[in-house]
Amino acid sequence: MNFQASLFVTDHKDAYKQIRNFLAGQFVGATRDRALLAEVAKCLFCKVYLQTHQNGSAPGEADLNRQYRQALDGLKKTLPSIFHANDEILLDAQSLAFVDRAFNEADLSGATRDYFGDLYEVFVSTGIREEEGQFFTPQNGIELLVSMVNPQPGERVIDPACGAGGFLAAVASHLRTKGAAHNEIVQSIIGIDKDAYLVQLAATRLAILTLQPGQVYCADSLAWSDENGRSLPLPQSGSYDVVLTNPPFGKRIVAASRQTQKYFTLGYTWKKGRDGRYQQTGDLLNSAPPQVLFVEKCLELLRPGGRLGIVVPESMITSKTYSHVVQYMRSQGEIKAVIGLPEEFFKTSGKGGTHTKACLVMLHKHEHSNGATLPSGRIFMAEAKWCGHDSRGRRIDRDDLPLIQENLTAFHKGQLRQFSSLGYAVDVEQLVNNILSPRYYSPELDQELEQLAETHDLVKLGDLVTAGELAIQTGDEVGKMAYGTGIIPFVRTSDISNWEIKIDPKHGVSSEIYEKFATKQDIRVGDILMVKDGTYLIGTCAFITEYDTQIVYQSHLYKLRLNDQSRLSPYLLLALLSSEPVQRQIKAKRFTQDIIDSLGQRIHELILPIPKSQQLRQHVSQTVEQAIRDRIEARELARKACLDVVGQNGVAN
Repeated sequence: MNFQASLFVTDHKDAYKQIRNFLAGQFVGATRDRALLAEVAKCLFCKVYLQTHQNGSAPGEADLNRQYRQALDGLKKTLPSIFHANDEILLDAQSLAFVDRAFNEADLSGATRDYFGDLYEVFVSTGIREEEGQFFTPQNGIELLVSMVNPQPGERVIDPACGAGGFLAAVASHLRTKGAAHNEIVQSIIGIDKDAYLVQLAATRLAILTLQPGQVYCADSLAWSDENGRSLPLPQSGSYDVVLTNPPFGKRIVAASRQTQKYFTLGYTWKKGRDGRYQQTGDLLNSAPPQVLFVEKCLELLRPGGRLGIVVPESMITSKTYSHVVQYMRSQGEIKAVIGLPEEFFKTSGKGGTHTKACLVMLHKHEHSNGATLPSGRIFMAEAKWCGHDSRGRRIDRDDLPLIQENLTAFHKGQLRQFSSLGYAVDVEQLVNNILSPRYYSPELDQELEQLAETHDLVKLGDLVTAGELAIQTGDEVGKMAYGTGIIPFVRTSDISNWEIKIDPKHGVSSEIYEKFATKQDIRVGDILMVKDGTYLIGTCAFITEYDTQIVYQSHLYKLRLNDQSRLSPYLLLALLSSEPVQRQIKAKRFTQDIIDSLGQRIHELILPIPKSQQLRQHVSQTVEQAIRDRIEARELARKACLDVVGQNGVAN
């Protein structure tokens, strides 16, 4: 029979994948993932119930149907909020036998991870997540943040944007390891979400760990009202020891009505004062990003001295746009830890998920509501490069999060001796412009520059600008209607490669458009174009030659011009900008602005390691100049050949 076919299972997630594949082909009456998930979830509950009530013994296949159905009858009485009186197991005997066998192979009794969460991920990791417009936190990130905040038995824990209940389940498992009884766990944990389907999943996820109904509400936590507009029957301000959450991200998401938004301090515009601090104005924002309002809500929910663990987009803690939000956070509590996650973290499959770069933030709320003095001390920071899966959501062996957790524990004990990107301390006084992004303060970059200091002059690019030695400006946008109107290159970021401008850029503009921008852009031989905005090309440079002066370049590019070449030649500057130390600085200092990354004004912060040896400077300049000349010659020969082949260069037929 089919269910006796080879079944090789390495863990419970493998078991779920094989169950899904089997049921999708064998189970008549349900092929959609949601329907299959509901059916397998019933079986998973029954399996846990049977293991609990039979001292871990597995039912025999002969009376498998009877035992599973008896277990479901017991669950209906125990968990009436999860199971309805008319719920039944719809699987036939063959399918049920396959499911039970897969559960046995996976050894669910010994699973240390959230096995319902993994079930949910396997069955609906792509389709439903994108359908709902939400991206849920991978399990290793959840476990790391829970361990950072470390909830204790008896503490009240809330997730005001609980989604499918990842944090609720992780807290339940965490409290169970600390000896908390099931009834104590369900009384301590509260979840809230707007989405009724996700609320049901979260309640199911929590109940399967405790076999008791939990406190999960379908409601708008920002407005603190349920789906019928009634106020939630829960305490609110200053009532919780721990808040753990991954709120929805997105500038375009409308998280709150105007009526609700006006009750939030961060729902208004803020302006920077003469003292360098931001002040709230009386003008309501047209649309407040949900992650911003949730930060304020989380801080409101915490009691004095309470702990917040939150997943935020990196842009919220590094971009000038949200500097006032970080100021607000620091006025309300003390930032204890910030962990940067790789862009692959929220990728669940080849097409599913998002490349949004996120961070884990831990904050302790002030004991007293006096935000006049900013917190002092040291912040633990780390920047993970690997997160256990690649950009297509496929599992890989490399995961930096466990080592970061070890380093954080050592840091708290005062035993972290060796600083690296996976664990280091930043003094609060070292924070620049409310930037909390860990990669901005990379200790490895500092160490590299310190090592170069003996043989190189470390010169900040902004100091060259201030001294008048260097000028930096950005280009212009001509509009899509101008594309293809002529043959004069409109140079975009994708046209910059290997120190040169591509010979055939995708878009050409007319002479009229060129004349409109020619004086302002003032392109000259020796200028350097550098990519300012984008994804992977930021920092890529091109050298302007005599063949490149008749162009228009877009606003996502810088133009750098040396006004004084006594210290630097354009060729040496090009080599410096392309060197590993500077390129690593560019990666550390870039930030997300709207939907793309940018270096912005932080280009002025770049430190150039200029060789002290004049001989070396001349050698590098000559080498780069020769490379540029060789490329020009090769490029122009190729262009000439293309013209010759059709007789456009006056060559006889």
